Order: sequence, then C-alpha cells, then structure tokens
Amino acid sequence: MRARMALYQAGVVCEIIEVSLRNKPPALIALSPKATVPVLQTHEGHVIEESLDIMRWALEQNDPDGWLQSCAYDDHLEMLRTNDGAFKHWLDRYKYFERYPERPQEYYRDEAVKVLIEPLESRLSQYPYLGRTRPCLTDAAIFPFVRQFVAVDPGWFTSGPWTATQGWLERWLASEVFAAIMARR
Repeated sequence: MRARMALYQAGVVCEIIEVSLRNKPPALIALSPKATVPVLQTHEGHVIEESLDIMRWALEQNDPDGWLQSCAYDDHLEMLRTNDGAFKHWLDRYKYFERYPERPQEYYRDEAVKVLIEPLESRLSQYPYLGRTRPCLTDAAIFPFVRQFVAVDPGWFTSGPWTATQGWLERWLASEVFAAIMARR
C-alpha cells in the first residue's frame, strides 16, 4: 500500500500485478528470488524489492508536494525503523494473537501502543502531519500499519486518548491518494 501511495503521488505510471503469495508466479521469482512483494522493475531494468526503497525511488522521479523534503528531520529515520521493526513485530502478534498464545492479545496491543502510537500522538499533537504542516514520506510509510492496527479493534482505538492520531488517520483515509490506490482495478 505505501509503495502504491508513493507511486501515485509521484505520478509514476506502472503496471500493477496482484500476486497470491501462496501461488507465486514464476515471473515474480525470476525477477526477485526473495519472491516477496512489492517488487518494482524500472524501465532501465533495475529491480527494487523493498517498499521504502520503492517510495524513495518514486519520489526522486517526481515529488510535486515535497514529500521527501518534508521528512528531512533527524527523527524520521528512527520513526521508520520503529514502525518497520518493533511496531510491526507487536502488530503481527496483536492481529494474529492466536499464533502467539504466550501472552493475551491486549499485551501485544499495549506494546504496540508504547512503541509507536504514543510517540505518534505526541508528535501529531504539535503538527497535523509527521511532515509538520503537510504530509511526507514518513506519514505515507507509517499510515498503512496504523490502519491495520486500528482495524483489529476500531471501537477500542476510537475510544482511546489518541485524538491527534485519530485525526491524522482520518485525514489519510479521506485523502485522494488513499482513494486512488484503493480503487478496484
């Protein structure tokens, strides 16, 4: 989702092929032996296999709203590392808690809140976006994961004290970028 958001934002036209990871097509395996998604092959034949790298590549081609410039703050790399590392770890356990019976689901949820939701709330209480006054790559990179987190128990999240994060999430859910990438093909 985040790679698609950056490609859309940058106006990069590309063919998007949906893949079932249970039945990986030989073309995917030939392109990327890791056979994970997303994978982007540029016109020059270069293969990019990580969503953040795809985002950066797309915005380096065209960045009409300054998504790269707006995330040029020192703490953005750390927020991305936290999102893709510790938060994703706890998010997976929260979403699929049956696979991790060592702890109750609430434990995993609370750990995810500590590592990302609380810091997001602190940051978003000062500015409407992580890019301060406008969205940036960091917003678009983190948004899909926060969306997944909220989807586990939306009522619990909306009744919580994270009003700035709730507003940020609503702005992204109502955005043109999100609507465009979620349109059925």
